[in-house]
Amino acid sequence: MAKLTEVRNENFDTLLERIESGILKGSVTASLEEAGDFREGDARCSVRVFERYSYAGSNRVSLTVTLFQQGDGPVHIFAATAGGSQAMFFKLNTWEEDTFLDKLRQLL
Repeated sequence: MAKLTEVRNENFDTLLERIESGILKGSVTASLEEAGDFREGDARCSVRVFERYSYAGSNRVSLTVTLFQQGDGPVHIFAATAGGSQAMFFKLNTWEEDTFLDKLRQLL
């Protein structure tokens, strides 16, 4: 599993749109599997789960991205990848997880 944590002073909606469109346009096999948006008072949270096919691993790898903002404060970003491993009892060949997360880093 690869992960990323950042804090950005950007417009929440613009950032979310850039992430969604960039991930989906970044790979022919990328798809948005699930999405959730939540509000409570002046706080908001969006969760996106993407998948794409891993040619190197011959399987699918997922990327979950969470954005959180309190009022007009900065946007907190957490992202984690999963899948892309071929071993049964330990992680092997996690290169595709890192590659998927690198795409998000480029978009940020």
